[in-house]
Amino acid sequence: MTSEAPDSAADGSADASATTTFADLGLRGPVLAAIADVGYETPSAIQAATIPPLLAGRDVLGTAQTGTGKTAAFALPILERLDRERGRPQALVLAPTRELALQVCEAFERYAAHSGGVHVLPIYGGQGYGVQLSALRRGVHVVVGTPGRIVDHLGKGTLDLSGLRFLVLDEADEMLSMGFAEDLETILGSTPQDKQVALFSATMPAPIRRLSQTYLRDPEHIAVAGRTQTATNVTQRYLVVSYAQKLDALTRILEVEDAEATIVFTRTKNETEVVAEKLRARGHAAAAINGDIQQVQREKTVKQLRSGDLDVLVATDVAARGLDVDRIGLVVNYDLPIDTESYVHRVGRTGRAGRAGRAISFVTPRERRLLTAIEKATRQPLTPMHLPSVEDVNATRLTRFDDSITEALGRAGEIDQFRDIVAHYVAHHDVPEVDVAAALALAAHGGPLLLDAEAEQVREQFEADRRAATEGRQRGGKAAHGGRDRRLGGAAMTTYRIAVGRRHKVEPRQIMGAIANEGGLGRGDVGAISIHSGFSLVDLPSDLPAGVLRRLGRTRISGQLIDLRPDTGRRAPARGASRGGAPGARKGGQN
Repeated sequence: MTSEAPDSAADGSADASATTTFADLGLRGPVLAAIADVGYETPSAIQAATIPPLLAGRDVLGTAQTGTGKTAAFALPILERLDRERGRPQALVLAPTRELALQVCEAFERYAAHSGGVHVLPIYGGQGYGVQLSALRRGVHVVVGTPGRIVDHLGKGTLDLSGLRFLVLDEADEMLSMGFAEDLETILGSTPQDKQVALFSATMPAPIRRLSQTYLRDPEHIAVAGRTQTATNVTQRYLVVSYAQKLDALTRILEVEDAEATIVFTRTKNETEVVAEKLRARGHAAAAINGDIQQVQREKTVKQLRSGDLDVLVATDVAARGLDVDRIGLVVNYDLPIDTESYVHRVGRTGRAGRAGRAISFVTPRERRLLTAIEKATRQPLTPMHLPSVEDVNATRLTRFDDSITEALGRAGEIDQFRDIVAHYVAHHDVPEVDVAAALALAAHGGPLLLDAEAEQVREQFEADRRAATEGRQRGGKAAHGGRDRRLGGAAMTTYRIAVGRRHKVEPRQIMGAIANEGGLGRGDVGAISIHSGFSLVDLPSDLPAGVLRRLGRTRISGQLIDLRPDTGRRAPARGASRGGAPGARKGGQN
């Protein structure tokens, strides 16, 4: 059976899921309370289509991109049906990378906030076994892990899946492309026959279809279809920023961006009130709308936005649905939305009536993956931007102050009276006219006009966060670890030698999968791999931190310690070595 999630219009018109609540889907009590805390008001398309069959015990085969809200689609029904009295793992979620595993684990913990006693454990390469073993001994209900480390635990006998009731394969196509097909077979073969399986994949290639035919029982096929194009007249940018720095960033952006009106989107209802209140304290005409605001108040607020009495509206997705105000020149995603369709809806609030619009998204370092999903779904790259500096803010303030003086000078009939008052003050107090003018400006402005130079420290912190997220792949330069230097996509690469080869029956996909997960690397970070009789050579970024190299040195492939070390090139390749040779032996990072 196949069901297709309803199309979500790019202009923000209501779709079928807009009138559906999470309670309508069959969720109850503690899970609903957690959803309310998180701030989700209505389910996304994938959630509305997936939660009911999962609650009913059916297997699900879902075609969905990252960023469609699928984590909640499988996590919420699992938590609804979890038996908290049983201490053995009941649910296993497999993810291709440790970053995604951690994100899924954190989502489970948020959704279980009111469930009491639910224990969730992430299992991934790069983390010590001791922490994982201690947690497993204490008892966990949900395990979220990468295939390689899960297989390691199964091999050691430290992970018991005999009581497993739910299995989720998240981004299955990514796991296969990273070389985890054999690991998935091992894991699936270690689980009970009567478990419920949910498999999610952005694409549906033949290996995924074979996997689903083998391990899923009469699955309901759910495909998310939606218009994910944003308007071409909207300039889209993003700023890498930590959560604690968002308010300062928003304040500066509102100062330097020349927009008649701005909508700021937050993820939760409570956040709309908090942000609006803090903006008002900083001198902005701001108000909040969310699902708790009465319709009369909402209409009043929107009217103020249209008339110009209000310049900044802080809103949730649902509260802004259908909002059409021509003077909105800027949309700020204070929090990235949970799905790409919501992003399209948000951006669609600006650039109305043929006008040019702008959208700026705040991206925390851990949300890079979601940003990539948005770019892929909308097929429009977002341009990185810098936090406006103190100099930028001060220049904008001076320009506006100059403009206000120029405007006042043009009102000749009214200015004459004030000219006489100033002359009277100068004559009776022996104060230079320029000082009187400065005092009047201070009185009119209510405080200092320009930011103090100490505020530059905030900008430097933002820049440090941004650099930390990108400089590792951009530095390039000479190899730092003594190996032979190469380049991949402009970045410096070093050739390393590992102690596994053809006689250990390893393949490039196993090497790449193990190194990517144990070292916390992406597929694009692993360069050429060549397999010889008793060893292999692999190109890795030259600027890998020492801690990553130590972890990789302790990595095992097919039970063999790889003993990673820089290749000096002094050993001649074994006869028949496959560097540049037999098909399938040499594998680049973009497999």
